[in-house]
Amino acid sequence: MFKKQHLALAIAATLAAGAAQAALETSVVLKNETARFLKDGIRTGEATTRTDTTGEGKSTFKFENTAQIFLNDELEGGGSWHGELKIVRDTKAVGDYDGHKNYTQKDWLRELYFDKTLGDWDLRIGKQQVVWGTADGIKLLDNVNPTDWSEFNQNAPADARIPVWMINAERYLENGDNIQFILSQAERSKIAGMDVSSGTTRDLTWSYGVTATADNETLIGQDAGHPFIMKGVDTITGRVNGFFNIGAAMGAVTNTFYGGGFTNPDDTNSTYYGSAPPESTSVTYFANGFAASTVTAVLGSTIQNSMCGGSSGTGADCLEGFTEYSNAEVTNLNDNGGYGMGSAGGTYDATNPNSMWEYMPMASFATFNAFVDMGTKYVRKSPDNDANFGSRYRTNFDNGLNMSLSYQYAYDTNPVVNIHWENSSGSTLTPEVTTSTAASGSVKTVHLKDSSGTYYGAVAGYSGTVLNNGASQTNYDVGTAAPVTLVFEETLERTHGLGAAFDYALDTESNPVVLRGEFLYQKDVRTPVIDRSQLIYGNLTEALKMEKADFFKYVIGADTTVMTDMMLSAQFIQFRNLDYIDQASTCTTQMSQSVNCSRYTGDQASMHLTNGLQKAEENKEFYSLFLSKPFGESGEGRWNNIFIYEEGGGKWNRFDVEYGFDDQLIGTFEVNKYFGNNNTMFGQFENASNVQIGVKYLLQ
Repeated sequence: MFKKQHLALAIAATLAAGAAQAALETSVVLKNETARFLKDGIRTGEATTRTDTTGEGKSTFKFENTAQIFLNDELEGGGSWHGELKIVRDTKAVGDYDGHKNYTQKDWLRELYFDKTLGDWDLRIGKQQVVWGTADGIKLLDNVNPTDWSEFNQNAPADARIPVWMINAERYLENGDNIQFILSQAERSKIAGMDVSSGTTRDLTWSYGVTATADNETLIGQDAGHPFIMKGVDTITGRVNGFFNIGAAMGAVTNTFYGGGFTNPDDTNSTYYGSAPPESTSVTYFANGFAASTVTAVLGSTIQNSMCGGSSGTGADCLEGFTEYSNAEVTNLNDNGGYGMGSAGGTYDATNPNSMWEYMPMASFATFNAFVDMGTKYVRKSPDNDANFGSRYRTNFDNGLNMSLSYQYAYDTNPVVNIHWENSSGSTLTPEVTTSTAASGSVKTVHLKDSSGTYYGAVAGYSGTVLNNGASQTNYDVGTAAPVTLVFEETLERTHGLGAAFDYALDTESNPVVLRGEFLYQKDVRTPVIDRSQLIYGNLTEALKMEKADFFKYVIGADTTVMTDMMLSAQFIQFRNLDYIDQASTCTTQMSQSVNCSRYTGDQASMHLTNGLQKAEENKEFYSLFLSKPFGESGEGRWNNIFIYEEGGGKWNRFDVEYGFDDQLIGTFEVNKYFGNNNTMFGQFENASNVQIGVKYLLQ
């Protein structure tokens, strides 16, 4: 097993024992970066209720001061070592992004390695970064190291890469070819909204009228207020639209149905409405078929007045009022539909869903028997064997063509989140679905049972799924009346990656053009698959899955120089999902509404409750244009501009300038503009567009 702490101790011992008598070379870079939003408006994950539209505005969100210390020395007997220490303090950052974080851009020990030649092999052992790719603005073959995405794509690749412990061996053959082998530590990329850094497990259990503990609030709106939370991440951990919080809120809501309203879920009395007992009611039937008088008869006037908007509240009003919770308590239920569950304004539209109740129009009250007082748990698991392996072979030809082939058997640095049910002892529960016919139409019910066949729910001895007009039924006796837990398990998963790259200088009458390309075939990448036919009746674990898919990704680029020393680079980028799923289907609810029952690959970056859990593109394309030019009498300054267009209408433009006032003082300026379709990878950050200024001072 590849243990980073053992390797770190070994390296430290080697350096201490083998340091030469020569003076240690040190240099220090002091830096300040200050950033401010260019636009007013709310950013993903910032809202506290579904109707909250008030963001931070054009505020300063970054005031970061950094001291980087570089250490270099020779070793006795040959070889050298290098270290980089980094001390960071950002007084405007959200949460624990204000300072040191292991395996991020703000790690105290950023690099520590030694170089040694053994025979024909050059060894670099320690905490380091390896660069295999050269694409502009997109990481393809440059995937040996994980990435810190806390500032999305704005940082230079050398800063965004996360150095990890590795053994890096290279050898040049007699013909000039190069072969490289890498054994490295597996580590996650850091993504805003998913960094549960204060622990590996978070539990959240809410009950009607019960206050959540302070510790459990940690994940409620994880990293809320961070400017670069993606919609896909917000769908997992977001305060308003995150399934982690929605699941816990659902436990409180369903407790209201049973504990406060439907006190006898097995009642065959037909007085509630028509000839169907309450447990055969689906969400859509409750929303559209329950007038104020029926709500009073079923839930009682106290609940109706306090949670359904008063005595005139209908079923739709109740769905709104049931699900608004403040961060510290669950007793405030009267605002407009928070935690992704309510329908703002009391409307209910399952055909164009943007809240959890609207995504589950066919979920029955009988299903809610299993959901009563349910909690959620977030668990982070690391691989038992955390070693990655990679190799690369590079060659060149007499005509100027350079090529490389690479292979990696490694954990995907992007974390995978799967969900499953557990009972209070941690045993896995399996969902079982039955179909019954009621007066209001066919209804499916989800039961949760353990390996011994015991069913779990709110009411011990509760038998039956949906009664068939009060007639015969199949018994599903709930042997254990205990709350269940919806577990979110974050892991890393193995993938295979086969890559190739080339570059070729093409002579022209004016300036030469360098053609280049990178190609990557990835096997067993986990991607989100949404099954709306399962989601509509509340079968959550079957509706939201991460499944294996193979991808073919490539970049074709051309670089040249135009005008006076202006570098111009253009790229075409495509990510092809070879196991893309798009199975279109439509279902009809009890209220004769047509709803989406499709099964499809979700857009990992931007799927969200507010955009219908957006489907991914089968072949996602990007186009980029990069310009760079020196300026000043002696070339002491340089400006760069990169523009990327994303299929679907997302756009990002970054303009930056660096100017050296003297050998020690350097000033920087940059503008990042995101715009276009706000349901794309780039467009979703429109309100996070920003301007940054900085200054660096070099000490030798």
